[in-house]
Parts: sequence; structure tokens; C-alpha cells
Amino acid sequence: MEGEDLRDRGLEAKGRVRVEIGDGEGPEPTSKLVGQAQGLYGSAGQQELDLLMAMNFIFTTGEFNGNSLTILGRNAVFHPIREMPIVGGTGAFRLARGFVTAKTRVLNLTSGDAIIEYHVVAIHY
Repeated sequence: MEGEDLRDRGLEAKGRVRVEIGDGEGPEPTSKLVGQAQGLYGSAGQQELDLLMAMNFIFTTGEFNGNSLTILGRNAVFHPIREMPIVGGTGAFRLARGFVTAKTRVLNLTSGDAIIEYHVVAIHY
């Protein structure tokens, strides 16, 4: 598919993200919620579906309630494991640095619904 524009196949990426963050006991819709991810994404690739993600993981319970981590980077959607940098945060995560890895657990191309597992490694002061 070299040279093919993915927009010709209806795969143009645009929009916003709203995600609920579970308790780490598994990527299940029934996991206890500890936060939300909010952000936006845009198309960043011509040969494959790459997204530029700008996303905040906002904690809504527990020790880090009201604090957030900020992720900004390329997400190559169909790669098995994707890595994106943590570029900062708020509250306890002010000046945070690190990375997240993303792994798709469930993807429904018809509805656009997905369950993505994020593994977060953050250094904060």
C-alpha cells in the first residue's frame, strides 16, 4: 500500500478522547474507576494510521485525586505496543517525566470503541 493515502479508505483520524481509568486489576469495563483520560488526537501518518495524541490522565479518587499526567506523542495505532512520552502533569505530578506504553485489548472498527491498556512509568518530585 505504499503511497496510498489512508483517507481514501475512510481512516482519517480526528476527534477527542474520553477514557475511564481502571484500578489496574485488568482492562475490563467493570474495573473500579480511578480517573479519566481527556484529550484530542489528529492524523499524523500518510502510510499507516498514526495519531498525534495529546492526553491527560486525570485521577478522580485516592491519593492522587485531582492530579494529572500529560502525554504527548505519536501513537501508531496498529502496532502491538506503542510508546509515548509523559511531558508533565499537575499537582503531585508537576514536572513529571516518563513514558506510557499502550496495548490494544479490544478494538471494534464498526463502533469505534476500544479498550487500550496503558502501562505508566512516571518520575515525579
